[in-house]
Amino acid sequence: MSTPCVFFDRDGIVNRAPVQTRYVERWSDFHLQPEFVEALRVVSEKGFEAVIVTNQKGVGTGRMTQADLTEIHDNLVKELGRQQLGVRDIFVCTDTDENSPRRKPNPGMLLEAARKHALDLKRSWMIGDNRKDVEAGRRAGCKTVFVGSESGSSGADYELASMRELPAFLREHL
Repeated sequence: MSTPCVFFDRDGIVNRAPVQTRYVERWSDFHLQPEFVEALRVVSEKGFEAVIVTNQKGVGTGRMTQADLTEIHDNLVKELGRQQLGVRDIFVCTDTDENSPRRKPNPGMLLEAARKHALDLKRSWMIGDNRKDVEAGRRAGCKTVFVGSESGSSGADYELASMRELPAFLREHL
């Protein structure tokens, strides 16, 4: 039997996204959002898997190295472990080609995660702060949540103004 999952975008959801560049290039610039930690706790309590899916074009363009990205994700996993939490996996697309099947808004990373970990996409959720996140989740057959104050409709099933609302939303809807 397959398990439902909550897919989280990284920058802007798991950690604060830098205002200027939107790229986190080193661990010292990575700031875990406490609301994400609380949301992850809810996801775990409700019996859902948690997977991070993130476009990291900066590696493909040479703005940062694969080693930098690995260090960020290794430290993230350690930090979550210190809080008795974890994620099932982290899927990364470093492709610069906007048409790559793995690069959001395409659903490739979610489909790959579902195959690898026997995840039930129809019972799963995609949470992001960008329309590309929403579109990837929609294309994979997940329910979608857009978090942010971006003007105009995101096309998501649910829209939340900020991360502060996410833990309570998940408690109610999962």
